Amino acid sequence: MLVALSKVAHFVKVLIQSASSRYQKLSLVGKALIWFILFFYFCSTVFILVVTPARIAQFTYDFAQDIRHLPYGYAILIVLMIAVSFPPFIGHTTLLNLFGFTYGLPGFFPAAFASLAGSAIVFVTLRIMFSKRLRLWTSTNEKWQALEVVIRSRGIPLIILIRVSSFPPWAWSNSLFASIAPVSLFQFFIATLFILPKVMVYVFVGSRIARLSDGEQRNHMDTQTKIVNSLLVVGGVAISVLASSLVYHLMQKEIKRLHDSPSESDELAAEALEATEEAPLLGSNSLSSP
Repeated sequence: MLVALSKVAHFVKVLIQSASSRYQKLSLVGKALIWFILFFYFCSTVFILVVTPARIAQFTYDFAQDIRHLPYGYAILIVLMIAVSFPPFIGHTTLLNLFGFTYGLPGFFPAAFASLAGSAIVFVTLRIMFSKRLRLWTSTNEKWQALEVVIRSRGIPLIILIRVSSFPPWAWSNSLFASIAPVSLFQFFIATLFILPKVMVYVFVGSRIARLSDGEQRNHMDTQTKIVNSLLVVGGVAISVLASSLVYHLMQKEIKRLHDSPSESDELAAEALEATEEAPLLGSNSLSSP
């Protein structure tokens, strides 16, 4: 038991150190964005406590049911999903929950379609808009050239590993892959298919939250049913967090393996993966005019 706790504490410590290191490397705008997000969540928490979770939950449930009864209500959520797939927007996970919250488990199908369609649209759009500038930028960046060589040689397994990792976030991950010339649309689409289990988990969590949000359904539940639904929500979130942590650990292991490789290309590729915020379509100054 103590050994397990020690490993967890070590993992948390490494995660905090990694987050701190990434934060220090961010530009002033990036750091300001992080603080804005934290401030937003703080204000949201205060709002929830003041208004009360029960009233907010009931209002949200009623609104979701209004969307559900629209003839093409799911199309609204799909359009929103496509929109938040473009950087710098956020909200992919929240929308996955909303699909489940609104449509229950059948919401997985429009959620999966929206995720796949949104990422593909972003990939193609950015490739078309910035193809010339990307080629110009890549020709002058040794690390990025090395990353492209490594991805070309390792192929789809490495692409999948990077894709299912939680870092960078969804919209920025779409932009990252659009920046890597050797990654084809077909490879990107296949790699994106591997995020569907995560989509299913978030939709499932949203469907369970919906049952607990509606006062009428909640009043007809006995205590045991409420506890089971609550545990399913917590369990779904825990599974998602653990899976994301595992993939992140594997990603860091792969980066370390590249660092330890005698190949200079592998070493430079590892440095490029560690500094994804410097990617052509992620950095604020990366795509300067030719």
